[in-house]
Amino acid sequence: MHPKHLSINDFIYHLPAEKIALRPHEERDRSKLLIFKQEEIKEDIYKNIADHLPKNSLLIFNNTKVIPARILFRKETGGTIEIFCLEPFVQKDSFGEEEYTKAMSKNCSAEWKCMIGGAGRWKAGTLIKKIKIKEDEIIVTARIKQKLPDAYVTEFSWQPSSYPFSEIIEQAGEIPLPPYIKREVEEDDKERYQTIYAENKGSVAAPTAGLHFTSDIFTSFEKKNIKTDFVTLHVGAGTFKPVKSEIMQEHDMHSEWIVISVSTIENILNNLAENIIAVGTTSLRTIESLYWMGVKSYLNNNLNLDELEIKQWEVYEEPLSKNKIDEKVALTSLLAWMKKNEPQKLLIKTQILIAPGYSFKIANALITNFHQPNSTLLLLVAAITKNWKKLYEYALENDFRFLSYGDGCLIYV
Repeated sequence: MHPKHLSINDFIYHLPAEKIALRPHEERDRSKLLIFKQEEIKEDIYKNIADHLPKNSLLIFNNTKVIPARILFRKETGGTIEIFCLEPFVQKDSFGEEEYTKAMSKNCSAEWKCMIGGAGRWKAGTLIKKIKIKEDEIIVTARIKQKLPDAYVTEFSWQPSSYPFSEIIEQAGEIPLPPYIKREVEEDDKERYQTIYAENKGSVAAPTAGLHFTSDIFTSFEKKNIKTDFVTLHVGAGTFKPVKSEIMQEHDMHSEWIVISVSTIENILNNLAENIIAVGTTSLRTIESLYWMGVKSYLNNNLNLDELEIKQWEVYEEPLSKNKIDEKVALTSLLAWMKKNEPQKLLIKTQILIAPGYSFKIANALITNFHQPNSTLLLLVAAITKNWKKLYEYALENDFRFLSYGDGCLIYV
């Protein structure tokens, strides 16, 4: 069956509110770990995860960093307007020439695609917020420049203008906890809603599978010759978007930015004979998208960057669905395309929707948290194992904590 025809009603389970973790475990690596391999379920904690991974495995992590994307402005009349920054707004044909990180380095002003809470109360004009950086008082203003189908283009400007936007949002914004964590943001969230290896600013949600990892775990990997590498996928608010249409064909999958270097693609290529394990659904979507980009470049090495993008359904349809291209050939072709076009890293969007019916090309296993019912993340888990209900029922019955701050699992393809 084409995943377009899947009914979301087949991917619903009852998640009691008390099973949703409102706060992380006191120690990251003490979170519970469910291991699901060859239909057998085991329990452990993350501290011992290396014991459940084959030697010489390659783990792929997402090193994106969550930005304080939620900015509250107060109107002169006293009302509050919440601006939720999603991603930099740039013209489609120019984004490929500009690193995502450069958008965070802009001085004076920056345009962002935003969701706005209370937009109906913000009829016109600018909003003003005062913040302090070092000894300087900064006046930050916001105004709507354009209405998009699903968001607003918002222009932020500030004086003094010498500070980059990354510092402005760091002081003006709050960590955007997921909507199902129904409490106010606390000081600890600044650290705990961030992986210890977070590096590239741009996400508005954490790659939560990585929240459990500590320096001790990375040391245990070295002892077992388990290798690690990093990609960047900037997680958008769309990750929390429930599937509201009954049939998947009517659901518009969110797209997200990938940043991946030549050296990481080479590392994956050189380890295809070993177990490649994605840490998080974002890492999984990234490395699987790489394969399909490789197929595209193999079929037509004269593609431009935009044509390499992976759309929602195209991996299930011709010409891609008919290909029998080996993973090694696909990645080698992608590297040849990069050499020809001279980027040292790919900065590109993927909209891939991984659901039952998908055939995994790169990943042999996934480390992930427990996800919401009727979500595309649960569809991804169901693509790995048709027995996802068995796995989730076990977790519910054995005191596993769910969602972003909850426990997790290791599932083998």
